[in-house]
Amino acid sequence: MARKKIIKDDGSSLSRTTPHNKKIKIHNKSDVPDNIVEKQNDMIKKCLSIEAQLPDFLFDYFLYLKNSVALSTRLAYLSDLLFYCNYLINESPLMAEYEFKTPKDIPLELFSKITARDVNLFIGDFCTRYIVETENADYIMENHNRALARKKSSISVLFKFLYRDQLIESNITEGFNPIKLPKPQPDAIKRLEIEEVAMMLDTVENGTGLTDKEKQYWEKTKYRDKAILVLFTTYGLRVSEVQQLNLSSINYARGEFKIYRKRSKEANMPLNKSALAVIEDYIKLERPPCIEDGDPLFLSLQGRRMTVRTLRELVKKYTAIAMQAPRHAGYSPHKLRATAASSLIQYGFSIYDVQNLLDHDNVTTTQLYSAHKKDAKRDVVNNYELLDEYHKKDSNSKKN
Repeated sequence: MARKKIIKDDGSSLSRTTPHNKKIKIHNKSDVPDNIVEKQNDMIKKCLSIEAQLPDFLFDYFLYLKNSVALSTRLAYLSDLLFYCNYLINESPLMAEYEFKTPKDIPLELFSKITARDVNLFIGDFCTRYIVETENADYIMENHNRALARKKSSISVLFKFLYRDQLIESNITEGFNPIKLPKPQPDAIKRLEIEEVAMMLDTVENGTGLTDKEKQYWEKTKYRDKAILVLFTTYGLRVSEVQQLNLSSINYARGEFKIYRKRSKEANMPLNKSALAVIEDYIKLERPPCIEDGDPLFLSLQGRRMTVRTLRELVKKYTAIAMQAPRHAGYSPHKLRATAASSLIQYGFSIYDVQNLLDHDNVTTTQLYSAHKKDAKRDVVNNYELLDEYHKKDSNSKKN
């Protein structure tokens, strides 16, 4: 068998879409901003594109995903399924008696022959390291346990559904090998210290540590960049939540702004003085004219909504300077989310309040940041001097 080579097909070529020269207009009667609706529509088109490439007997499974999981999860599961089907065609020995060449042609008969061992080989052997071929280059892809667990989950959901709907005779998922995930360690959480946050904000205010070329852009974006960093470190927002903010998201009368969480959950976040001040400075002093539909809050110099990638690069640059590290070693926006969680708990806020602010599903996630207080180990050890305690008890016993 050829060694672990597969052609990537992520559904990027969209089917069931309007012609490229036809503009999509949104007829929106809900409170959800048009940019959120448009993003969801793009994800739905990707889902439909992938479904069009998969076997027709999976139609009920597509319907199940559509109505039972979040849109992002649906897209992830479908992408993994298409990847698995391409693997069956290109790599699996089960293909010996078949001649079809596309995932669309795979019959239910083949799925009924798949065993737990076949899936274990796919997850444990093939997925750990394979090659993705593109027109420009071949990429070696390596997956560790967290990524393997995601692929295993996608395959498990599929085969459980096929068994439930009596399309296959046995529940092979019971024979899938377990994947051990490392427990999160509080000491390993990457975050900025309070002093580093101060240095980061000093950099965005004064340009300290920026190169001459970076300062040229900084002169035009410093108010915007400061507002973005303050929102990340105050509220622990996800990068998509910042990227999707609009001018209309801010309710000045109520002193709050609305964000859209994962799974399309709405949340109103109170504006404190710091956040309100940096947003107003940006809007009044620096925000360029918008040249696209809608009212995005954070704009590029070209007047378009900032992309997630641009936000990541912005955060990486400023955090690298704060940590006095090379640019490539800067942190992602998610590390500023960790910074916000740890800082809030360090300042004495309740774990449950922080959980609510950051939208953690489980309080145990928030507790990881609670355990990661600055110098926590040092404080414990310094406040418990074993020999001092021993001498006190020894002295008391002699007196008695």
